[in-house]
Amino acid sequence: MKRILPIVAALAVFASPALAQNAAQVEHAQNGASCPRCNLFQADFNNRELKGKNFAGARLRQADMGLGIFNGTTFAGADLRDINASAALFGRVSFAGANLTNANFVGAYLEHANFQGAILDGVNFSGAEMATAMGLTQHQLDRTCGDETTELPRGLRIPRCQAR
Repeated sequence: MKRILPIVAALAVFASPALAQNAAQVEHAQNGASCPRCNLFQADFNNRELKGKNFAGARLRQADMGLGIFNGTTFAGADLRDINASAALFGRVSFAGANLTNANFVGAYLEHANFQGAILDGVNFSGAEMATAMGLTQHQLDRTCGDETTELPRGLRIPRCQAR
């Protein structure tokens, strides 16, 4: 048992930095640069304008993107789990193959956004404008929720969010 404890402690010390954000990459992206495959974990992009950028394959888990403007940006293959994107603008973005599990898109603008192959489990689309979104399937939407103001592509429906 005494031999195992130092090994576990060493693993915890060396594994922690891999999970934390890369402060230099976050600052670079916050200043308007593209940052594909960057570690932007818990980054604050609240109320930022980052149009036409490349965040493909980036780790943006738990990032705050609320009220931001991201039109024309690619998030293809990115880790966007647990993000706050409420009232943000995502016109003509690519979320193709991205993981958006438990994302908050309440009141977001998602017109012409590409969701092909995206993981949408637990996403809240209440009040989202996404009537022209592409690549959405009923199977994806069945794992999300919205409300009576959610605008969907013709022929698709969304379960109602349950009050907590």
